Amino acid sequence: MQNINQEIFTFLNQLKLNNNRDWFEDNRQRFKNIQNEIEILSTRIVDELNKHDNVENFKIFRIYRDLRFLKNKVPYKINFGISFKRISPSLRGGYYLHIKPNDTFIACGFFKPNKEDLLRIRREFEFNSNEFREIINEKSIKKNWGNIDGNPVKTNPRGFSKEHSNIDLIRMKRYLFFKKYRDNSVFSSNFINNISHDFMSMRPFLDYMSNVLTTDLNGLSVLQNDL
Repeated sequence: MQNINQEIFTFLNQLKLNNNRDWFEDNRQRFKNIQNEIEILSTRIVDELNKHDNVENFKIFRIYRDLRFLKNKVPYKINFGISFKRISPSLRGGYYLHIKPNDTFIACGFFKPNKEDLLRIRREFEFNSNEFREIINEKSIKKNWGNIDGNPVKTNPRGFSKEHSNIDLIRMKRYLFFKKYRDNSVFSSNFINNISHDFMSMRPFLDYMSNVLTTDLNGLSVLQNDL
């Protein structure tokens, strides 16, 4: 069974060329039909993910752009984005699917950690990073996902030495992996299974980070249910 109808890409390509309210209103029913397909797709992905993880819900991001602080005033995104949330607070991190012609990708990890989580992660790396480095350099992760994307700050964060041996990890503002898919693989009948398999390969990374973010530096749980 085909997972993504090619009409989705046709619509997005046409929207790119006609990114205005008049065209969108004329094609609103097409958009509603496609949005319904995206919801069905997302539900099926959740079902697959829950065969090896615990995902509680998904969120389809609005196609409308927030123009308040943007110079580019085109009103609509030319992609569909879906996030998949793991059951919290015990399981941390998440999954993301970005559907766009010639630029479909998945992501896994921590996009914008809050300041408390980011500090906890940095303190962990200040103490030790051996296990984390072993995980992110595993062959299966390197082959499937490549290198971690940290979008690092330019200098050392306040309270951390710029001479620290793990300053490369401490400087990171996010901890994300990305993997792109070609359009022909997006339309493949195996697309959902491939996504699920690729996300499953990231479990050592997510499990490690979940453990860090649910314990203190002494390894004691900070979850209320465990108090």
